[in-house]
Amino acid sequence: MASQEAKTIEKTIEDICDDPHLFVDGISSHDLHQGQVGNCWFIAACSSLASRESLWQKVIPDWKEQEWSAEKPENYAGIFHFQFWRFGDWVDVVIDDRLPTLHNQLIYCHSNSKNELWCALVEKAYAKLAGCYEALDGGNTADALVDFTGGVSEPIDLLEGGFAEDEAKRNLLFERVLKVHNRGGLISCSIKATSAADMEARLDCGLVKGHAYAVTDVRKVRLGHGLLAFFKSEKLDMIRLRNPWGEREWNGPWSDTSEEWQKVSNGEREKLGMTVQDDGEFWMTFEDFCKYFTDIIKCRLINTSYLSIHKTWEEAVLRGSWMRSEDPLKNRCGGCINHRDTFLQNPQYVFDVKKTEDEVLISIQQRPKRTSRKEGKGENLAIGFDIFKVELNRIYRMHMLQSKVASSIYINSRSVFLRTDLNEGRYVIIPTTFDPGHVGDFLLREFTDVPSDCQELTLDEPPHTCWSGMCGYPQVVSQVHIISASGLKNQDSHEGVDPYVIIRCEGEKVRSSALKNTLTPEFDVKGLFYRKKPGQPIVIQIWNHNIISDEFLGQVALAGDPNDLQSGHVLHLQDKGNKRTNELPGILKVQLFTSRNLTSV
Repeated sequence: MASQEAKTIEKTIEDICDDPHLFVDGISSHDLHQGQVGNCWFIAACSSLASRESLWQKVIPDWKEQEWSAEKPENYAGIFHFQFWRFGDWVDVVIDDRLPTLHNQLIYCHSNSKNELWCALVEKAYAKLAGCYEALDGGNTADALVDFTGGVSEPIDLLEGGFAEDEAKRNLLFERVLKVHNRGGLISCSIKATSAADMEARLDCGLVKGHAYAVTDVRKVRLGHGLLAFFKSEKLDMIRLRNPWGEREWNGPWSDTSEEWQKVSNGEREKLGMTVQDDGEFWMTFEDFCKYFTDIIKCRLINTSYLSIHKTWEEAVLRGSWMRSEDPLKNRCGGCINHRDTFLQNPQYVFDVKKTEDEVLISIQQRPKRTSRKEGKGENLAIGFDIFKVELNRIYRMHMLQSKVASSIYINSRSVFLRTDLNEGRYVIIPTTFDPGHVGDFLLREFTDVPSDCQELTLDEPPHTCWSGMCGYPQVVSQVHIISASGLKNQDSHEGVDPYVIIRCEGEKVRSSALKNTLTPEFDVKGLFYRKKPGQPIVIQIWNHNIISDEFLGQVALAGDPNDLQSGHVLHLQDKGNKRTNELPGILKVQLFTSRNLTSV
């Protein structure tokens, strides 16, 4: 790297210290001290990384072969390589062993031991990836956590969530933080600075505003002494943090010299690794943590291994781009939903929820912008996404807004995350920039309990093929929305049936899942049909699901004429054959939209 100022000199490792090593007495969060660049966010991420052997060995691969050896000096080539996860791939970064110094002292990240250099070298490799050391001045801990792990970062606003006042919400958050920690994830936190003067201002309690802290442990700490404590089993939710400066600690309850520690046995303190020194690391209760801190970032390691005893997720990874075009059917940078005229021009991704209800994790990440001294910092676009429930058989792009079921925040962050619960059905994700016309690449990651078959919707309508002349091409498109039914005939001794609907049109059919034990089902099921023979009716049937044989409850038939302006229909169920004299118990509520414009739905 080029020198930062006139007095700054780059020196090789061997010129900086005698007997250099990557690690001295192993690796720990105490090895890290922030230097003269404002990258506490990066050092906090490194502190978390240092506590996870499986993770740092991925970032520092083949570390034994890269270590200096006094016995085999000829093996030392003066270069090191590190790995970081960037935009879906592990990227190898190679650097030389020259580090910036001032008065023969490292000016950036350094360890307690002058001859321990892993942290300084990781920082140099990360600076090379970013473009320069200056690019690390002011950044996002969440980005570094993801780059170290390939995980998914979930930021939580503790103020907005009201966790300090709501004990039930706080307890649930603690369990989630504990689970992320116990399953190998990385966690960071901070106190929001509301002004420039607030940045790195120290509060009376010892905490620093606008400053990233690493979470180095999360525990339920047993209170009391001896057997009484064991049987009483009184535990306190606690969290251990580290200041990247390596000093300036929390001085409230459960700080290093606090009398509260008398409530904990010596054995419990030893298990916690409790030390009394100004090393920047300290414990506090989770209640106090939520009272003083405003933000926490959980970087989950998403488990996709079928051999694990923990929950296994199914992952879909897709790459996309926001691209500009004058042709509305080809434009892919329409901006957020505030821009109704262009919103649906964005990339669209369809996926299925195949369980009755499933927890879904979704992350979009824009391609990181590399910076240089000449260019200055690369600014992130404000990005986010919306999720819509669509027809069960949709395979072409949406051209009409449908029921929105979830939305992420919009923020100029490198990545945006959402965790949500969705009912069985088909959904479309639309990732966007906040304003239209902005271009860039993005990575979409989606995690579900069972495979969701997530894929991009690329076609606007059925394609013309060599068979279109012979077999015909769709003349109209019809969207059928089965809303609900009522007054269904009870088929057995129980008060209700297990109804489902089938929509039939020109040899195609869409079937809903069965609802349980109801005579007034709320279906909310949609089907989409591109019809070559508009004269043929659309038939909707209701069936009762049984273990041995399903029972027919009735049907209705709709013409689906594009000239019919009536969209809502309340229809009595008919027997097969649709004869008026064969009316059956029950009413079906349906909405039907038909158009000759195939890109109207």
